[in-house]
Amino acid sequence: MDIFCIQGPVRLSGQVTVNGAKNATLPIMAATLLAEGVSQIRHAPDLADVSLFCKLLRELGCKVERPRKGLLVIDATKIDRPFGDYEIVRRMRASICILGPLLARCRHAEVSMPGGCAIGDRPVDIHLCGLQALGAKIELKGGYIIADAPNGLTGTEVFLGGPFGSTVLGTANVMMAATLAKGRTVIESAACEPEIADLARCLRKMGARISGIGSPRLVIDGVKQLRPFKHTVIPDRIEAGTFMIASAITGGHVTVKNCRLEHLMAVVEKLRATGAIVEPDGDGCTVSMEGPIRPTDITTLPYPGFPTDLQAQFMALLALAKGNSVVVEKVFPDRFMHVAELNRMAANLRKEGPAVLVTGVKELIAAPVMASDLRASAALVLAGLAAKGVTTVNRVYHIDRGYERIEQRLNALGAKIFRENPDAKTEPPQTERD
Repeated sequence: MDIFCIQGPVRLSGQVTVNGAKNATLPIMAATLLAEGVSQIRHAPDLADVSLFCKLLRELGCKVERPRKGLLVIDATKIDRPFGDYEIVRRMRASICILGPLLARCRHAEVSMPGGCAIGDRPVDIHLCGLQALGAKIELKGGYIIADAPNGLTGTEVFLGGPFGSTVLGTANVMMAATLAKGRTVIESAACEPEIADLARCLRKMGARISGIGSPRLVIDGVKQLRPFKHTVIPDRIEAGTFMIASAITGGHVTVKNCRLEHLMAVVEKLRATGAIVEPDGDGCTVSMEGPIRPTDITTLPYPGFPTDLQAQFMALLALAKGNSVVVEKVFPDRFMHVAELNRMAANLRKEGPAVLVTGVKELIAAPVMASDLRASAALVLAGLAAKGVTTVNRVYHIDRGYERIEQRLNALGAKIFRENPDAKTEPPQTERD
């Protein structure tokens, strides 16, 4: 199992280009199931999650190829069996996105209950209620969701709000299913995330009739058939935000290319509150930090609020602020497994319910730490860049799920990150003496 050994502290400087958004690519891959024929997804990142989703589509009967970097070609002409196997779905929560498209096209689907990162309870009941509102009959049996719509789906009004805001993947699932439903579907309290808007624009290329894109009210008029598509995925705002915070925590000067600041305004505001200088620069921005890091408070919220997927990384930055900060998590209230690991690096963090009280320290001290999920692992890498000594981050397979070769790209900016596999190390062969 790979680990990262990170020598710090360093000061990052240079230019990095953001890849396509993982959280847009995966639902768009699921959307290929809605139409017979060959679809092309451009700017698709080379990630463990994308590779796993390719495997899932192949299990369904699709032909999937990667003819060159950034391009996915998916032939969904034939679906052999509308079945999402536990062994794949348990490893990635976004796998649940195949449920809506399979139900709409095949009128039957069996999909395992999903897994994913350990960031708290994330039930799929809102997904299922939305599909039931469209006329699906749903049964839970043996850990599988069994959905049937023998006469097809029928448009209706669907409310997708939950106790912690709108459901992103639930919106994707219901929206995709509604494109082939009879009549009009109105989704109220739809997720407004840029990744959902990107999926909606892709569906329109397929011939779907969707209005209200980017708003909490989506109107979908069902059509009889959709066609394959060619679509370029939006830049990954979470990857961009991670590099921006990396520049700030190291007192660096980094230009982040292919970055849409309009998708990151809440993050930009909070970075500036810490003293970072964020300047628009062509198709991206330049982030630099001079002087001490200032404390600030953040509260994660559904888009356009501060993204939960950058909470851990920003907490690492605030751990070095000169003063006290408060981090409140309102999307996944249990998403604080990185707190104990950052405290191992001499941070001063105290969890109080859905909040963490951050008392800034003068320096972080390197230590062996354990990554618990994708974004927590990114936070530990950022902390390692700023910490004194060699930080060892275990279970970096988490970070490979959402960041393409992050150690190589950070090293190009001046980081000193070494990927190692201790399990692969072997003793030199012994030779007998005469």
